[in-house]
Amino acid sequence: MQANLQSSTAAPAAQTAEQVSRYAWKVLAGSAIGYAMDGFDLLILGFMLPAISAALHLSGQQAGALVTWTLIGAVAGGVIFGALSDRYGRVRVLTWTILLFAVFTGLCAFAQGFWDLLAYRTIAGIGLGGEFGIGMALAAEAWPASKRARVSSYVALGWQSGVLLAALLTPLLLLHIGWRGMFAVGVLPAVVAWVLRNKLHEPEVFVRSQQPVRTASRFALLFANGRAARTSLGIVILCSVQNFGYYGIMIWMPTFLSKQLGFSLTRSGLWTAVTVLGMMAGVWLFGHLADRIGRKPTFILYQIGAVVMVLAYSRLSDPVTMLWAGALMGMFVNGMVGGYGTLMSEAYPTAVRATAQNVLWNVGRAIGGLGPLVVGALAAQYSFQIAIGLLAALYVLDMGATLVLIPELKGAALE
Repeated sequence: MQANLQSSTAAPAAQTAEQVSRYAWKVLAGSAIGYAMDGFDLLILGFMLPAISAALHLSGQQAGALVTWTLIGAVAGGVIFGALSDRYGRVRVLTWTILLFAVFTGLCAFAQGFWDLLAYRTIAGIGLGGEFGIGMALAAEAWPASKRARVSSYVALGWQSGVLLAALLTPLLLLHIGWRGMFAVGVLPAVVAWVLRNKLHEPEVFVRSQQPVRTASRFALLFANGRAARTSLGIVILCSVQNFGYYGIMIWMPTFLSKQLGFSLTRSGLWTAVTVLGMMAGVWLFGHLADRIGRKPTFILYQIGAVVMVLAYSRLSDPVTMLWAGALMGMFVNGMVGGYGTLMSEAYPTAVRATAQNVLWNVGRAIGGLGPLVVGALAAQYSFQIAIGLLAALYVLDMGATLVLIPELKGAALE
C-alpha cells in the first residue's frame, strides 16, 4: 500500500516536472528572437558588401575586414558576457548585449568611411557575441530535461529565421532604402528582444546555485579535471568545424553563384533561402532526435550525412540541381547547431554554464571564422567545388571527436 501511495504521488510530481510553463515559453521567445537578430545582421552584411564598398570606396581587403572584425568582436563579447551572465544573471546581461548591439548597429547607418564603420561593426559584434551562449543556458534552465535538446534546437532556429528573413528582404529592400536603411532595419529585432527580456526573471536553478566564484575560476572549471578537459576539447572541435563549414559556405556561395553561374541577386537570394530552409529542417529534427535517441548518436548520424552531401555537392554544376541539393547539404551541415546548446548545458554546472557556452562556442567561431578566407583562397587557386569538397575531411574529424571525447548526457539533471 505504501508503494502504491509512493507511486501515485510520484506520478503527478513527474508530470509537473515535465510541464512547460508560460515562463519557459517566454524565455524561448526572447532567446530565439535575440539569436535571429544575430543571423539577420551577419547575412545582410554579406549581401550589402558590394553596395558599401562602392559608396565608401573600400578595397576588397577592407570589405572582408568588416566581416572579420564583426566575428572578432563576437568572440570577445561571447567570452566577456558569458562570464558576466554566470555572475550577474542571464536576463540582465542579455539586456546589456541587446542594447550594445542595437546602438552600434544603428550607428553603422551613419558611417562616413572605413574606419568608423569598422569600429561600429566591431562593437556591435561584441554585443552580438553574448547571444548564443546566454540564450541557450537560459532556455536549458527553464525547460524540463526531456525536452532540453529540442528547446535548444528551437533557439538555434532563431538564427536560421533571421538568415532566412535577411535572404528574402535584402534583395527587395536594398534597392529602395540602400545599405544605410538596411542597418536601421537590423535594429528592429533587437528592440523586440529587449522588450521581451525586460519581462523575464532569472531561472530558479540559477538563483539557487548562486555562489561567489571568481571569473578566472569560472574559466578554470572548463578544464578542472580530465573529463572536463576532454569534453571541452571535443566541443571546441565540434564548434570549430560547425562554424568553418557554415561561414565558408554561406559567405562565399552568393558570390560564387553570381560570378561563376550568372545568378542575379534575386536568384542568389532564392538559393540562400532554400538552403536555409533545409538547415532549419535539420536543426528542428536534430533536437527531436537527440531527445529520443541521445546526443551522440544524433551527432554521428548528421556528421555522416554531412560528409556524403558535401562530397556530392562538390561534383555538381547544374544550377537547378544545386538549388535543391543545397537544401539537403544544409540540413546535415548546419543541422548540428541544434545540439550544441543542450550538449554544453548538460556538461557543465550552473555556475559556469553560460561561460562554457560562450567561451567554447566562440573559440570555435574564431577558428571557424577562417572558413571564408580558406574557402576563398582555395576557390581562387583551384575551384569552388574543390574548396567545398575538402570540407568533408573536417566532418570526418568531427566524427572522431564525437566518438572519443563527447559524453552522452541525455536526461541528465542540471548541476
